[in-house]
Amino acid sequence: MDLKFDASLADFRTMIRDAIKQDLPREIQERTRLFGGANSSDPHDSLAWMKILSKRGWTVPHWPEIYGGKNWSPLQLFIFQEELYKAYAPDTCWGGTHMVGPIIYTFGSEAQKEQFLPAIRNGDYYWAQGFSEPGSGSDLASLRTAAVRKGDKYIVNGQKIWTSCAYMSEWGFFLVRTDPEVKPQRGISFLLINMKSPGITIRRIPQINEEAELCEVFLDDVEVPAEQLVGEEGQGWSYAKFLLDHERTTSSFIYFNKRELDRAKMIATEETLDGVPLILHPNFQGRIARLEAEISALEGSVMRLLANEEFKYNETAVASILKVSGSKLQQALTELHVDLIGPKAIRHYASESVDRDPYDPWPDHIPGRTSQALILRASTIYGGSLQVQKNIIAKLAFGL
Repeated sequence: MDLKFDASLADFRTMIRDAIKQDLPREIQERTRLFGGANSSDPHDSLAWMKILSKRGWTVPHWPEIYGGKNWSPLQLFIFQEELYKAYAPDTCWGGTHMVGPIIYTFGSEAQKEQFLPAIRNGDYYWAQGFSEPGSGSDLASLRTAAVRKGDKYIVNGQKIWTSCAYMSEWGFFLVRTDPEVKPQRGISFLLINMKSPGITIRRIPQINEEAELCEVFLDDVEVPAEQLVGEEGQGWSYAKFLLDHERTTSSFIYFNKRELDRAKMIATEETLDGVPLILHPNFQGRIARLEAEISALEGSVMRLLANEEFKYNETAVASILKVSGSKLQQALTELHVDLIGPKAIRHYASESVDRDPYDPWPDHIPGRTSQALILRASTIYGGSLQVQKNIIAKLAFGL
């Protein structure tokens, strides 16, 4: 299958590509190329890139026009994201632009929209996502962080974990339990919490790739004004599900997977065995061909969603199918990178700088490959573990 876009979309792609080439700072691009993964760009680079994109009004093109969106078609949005990834642009501040932003403009109060949406569009600060807890990761309905209403405020106590960039976030959006007496899903609410509030303690977690972007967040008698409740009390579970349905295709990581397949081909062309490029070696030829076929099938599924094709399966099950396929592909591709570079994969490169030692004899495609493969071992865990996703598919698609 050969997916082609019409001439108007080709012109749109050229416009986007030229703008990115003009605007994207080299150092930020290089840092993303060497060390950026799927939704794991340097947070400072993400904020800086948001400031640049905001000048064109391109930070939230997927939002409704009334809130600063661009009214682009689904295919235009697809092309925009694809070109960003191809150019190694850093991610935008995903927690704000793709998660809490849509929740606020759909369910939030007018005061919340006025306070937060402009700041999200401008990339003024980072947002932390306070969902997972120790023992309540993929099973969010079992979360125990409690918010008790006292007059015009909530008193919040509990712990969150795996909270990306909490240490540099100004605000966070948290799922909390406001009613312990009802069905677990019905007792959860959605709160916006200032991360500088008294009673919040943040502890960074060392990661296997020697970074520490993930955090534990402890909330001890944190006072949250009641007006920072989004929507209705007890509807937090519904709002979290809305995020899944609202951004079904992002769980496929299709842009990342297509880019990293191209990188695998490049590495296989430059790395050799007995003087022969590895891309000509039957073993690697077979692995690359298989991955290319799987990515092509995944892209076809994404395109069917963008075309609003009706499915006989539940939409949540479809999102889970994309998550399973996309996350497994992330692991397979980055493992292939490491296998292609062989023993050179043991060399460690610090991610703080993009400047290479001029006497380093190894090629430019070595830095970052091992680090990326290590951290993406978690791709089948975060956002809903592989096992939980399969259970969702079994129940919602097949009635098992």
